[in-house]
Amino acid sequence: MEIAKPAIAGTLESSDAQVTVEPGEGGIELSLTSSVMNQYGRQIKATVLETLERLEVKNARVTVVDKGALDCTLKARVECAVFRSCGQSAANIPWGGAIR
Repeated sequence: MEIAKPAIAGTLESSDAQVTVEPGEGGIELSLTSSVMNQYGRQIKATVLETLERLEVKNARVTVVDKGALDCTLKARVECAVFRSCGQSAANIPWGGAIR
């Protein structure tokens, strides 16, 4: 998928994550901050990158502000932000279909 415009999904509440995607060049540029970075930073990064790969996002600037979200929440937030940035309508979104 091609990131067409900036989009945000999620909140800054406890146990959630706010994901921002923007058009980028030359691959994925990931900025990650987390309240549990020391314990789960590598896993959060892997989850975000895996989700972007499954959605076939090649070029994007992605910012994740994590407040202790579970993997399923991270996947949902990334998926939502990407679909919003691509201008997908609610009727045509394969929620959960692209993420396994």
